[in-house]
Amino acid sequence: MTELLHFLLVNWPELLTLAREHIFLVVISTGFAVLFGVPLGILLTRIKSLRTPILGFANIMQTVPSLALFGLLIPIPFIGGIGARTAIIALALYSLLPVIRNTVTGILGIDPKLREAAVAMGMTGGQMLRLVELPLAMPVILTGIRVAVVISVGVATVAAAVGAGGLGTYIFRGLRQNDNNLLLAGALASALLALLCDFALGQFEKSYAIGERASSRRKFVGLGVVAVLALVVGIGFLPNFRSEISNLKSGSGEEKKIVVASKDFTESIILAEILAQMLEKRGIAVERKLELGGNLAHDGLLSGQIDVYPEYTGTAYSAILKHKPITDPQAVYDQTKTEYADKFKLGVSPPLGFSNDFAILIRGDVARKNNLKTISDAVPLAKNWQAGFGQDFMSRADGYPGFKKAYGFNFAKQPREMDLSLTYRALQSSELDIIAGNSTDGLIAALDLFQLADDRHYFPPYTAVFISRQEFDALDATLEQLRNAISTDEMRRLNYEVDGKKRTPREVAAEWVGKI
Repeated sequence: MTELLHFLLVNWPELLTLAREHIFLVVISTGFAVLFGVPLGILLTRIKSLRTPILGFANIMQTVPSLALFGLLIPIPFIGGIGARTAIIALALYSLLPVIRNTVTGILGIDPKLREAAVAMGMTGGQMLRLVELPLAMPVILTGIRVAVVISVGVATVAAAVGAGGLGTYIFRGLRQNDNNLLLAGALASALLALLCDFALGQFEKSYAIGERASSRRKFVGLGVVAVLALVVGIGFLPNFRSEISNLKSGSGEEKKIVVASKDFTESIILAEILAQMLEKRGIAVERKLELGGNLAHDGLLSGQIDVYPEYTGTAYSAILKHKPITDPQAVYDQTKTEYADKFKLGVSPPLGFSNDFAILIRGDVARKNNLKTISDAVPLAKNWQAGFGQDFMSRADGYPGFKKAYGFNFAKQPREMDLSLTYRALQSSELDIIAGNSTDGLIAALDLFQLADDRHYFPPYTAVFISRQEFDALDATLEQLRNAISTDEMRRLNYEVDGKKRTPREVAAEWVGKI
């Protein structure tokens, strides 16, 4: 608990920024859900034939896994992409069902005699809706909005995977770095936000069921909580707003910012930070879009939303270009560079000086006890081991199927397919016995893991490079400066500074840039 309190004291400005981003996503997405959901609910009370298709669509949106929905929206023009836009649309779709359903339930649940009395008084349909139906149905509608907000707060944590920020950034970062302080900070802040939103809306909801004096008091309390949340949004949003205005005033004659992105693991973030800070030393404006999940960085390059990000030739060669793995590093680099230029109009930088190959890892005590050095050494013992691999390794051409065949592994238990960052924690706690990590990971040393040598040379080379859109002379000059500038040992040390010593990637990158 002491460590967590110290962490919060040191990192509260960043936590406040992430909370602001989280609240922004929830408020805007829920606002869209209410804007469309309430009118749709009213329409369904008038046209019964539309209830099944519209409620069916809203139900389907609720059942689609959140990460899958984000992924499906990304390639859609004008809707998807990297950042808050995709997250807001996905969260709005998730929030539709409780808003629509409770609007329908609230209006249809009104005593028919009240409608008859309204008709007898000569009210039109519009007057009946405004003066009778909506006021009486409001407590039920507010319950639906309350549920939608709480759902959005929870699902918004996944938005960090598409570069939308929010408290999920700490959760994903904590899993990746094996840092419980990050995990707890993100999870507790998200839970507290959900409780505050639920409490504030609960006050409004209850105010419709009690007397006028108490109703005013509850509304005041609810408005107070909402005002605090709005203040958090405003404090964090104002600098960004000013920055956007400044960008607009600067005019189109100036060179645009270079958007530097990274994937969602420590090494990629450090490399992106190194490049960004080197560009800034040259006086070039840089925008960061870090910690993007899956192939978002590559997709962002193709769509023009980002300009450069760190990649590995083996990944580009096998996962993007869909070639069968080969083991010649120069051949992989040359072919990747040629095909990226021809196929995608993208440039591949000179090699950075190290490779981040797949690393088959076991616990250090197991390796020492059994004198294991190579992957082949482990095959006889691995029959009763529980293997666990990331989804990437399980699905790639250079991953598990070929690996199992090349070494003759015969696991008695089916390997568990799970998030890569969680495999490290599971291996450390003896829930798993063998995993596939990355050879330069700082967690290898931090968790006392041992990398088995690839004695049959199964894995292709994963030479570190940058992939970029070829539009900036200054970017080319900086990438040339990084040619062979980082050794494998140096990269592993940098990763350990973040994963083992819990320093920030920006701080570690700044220290490295300051030495060149």
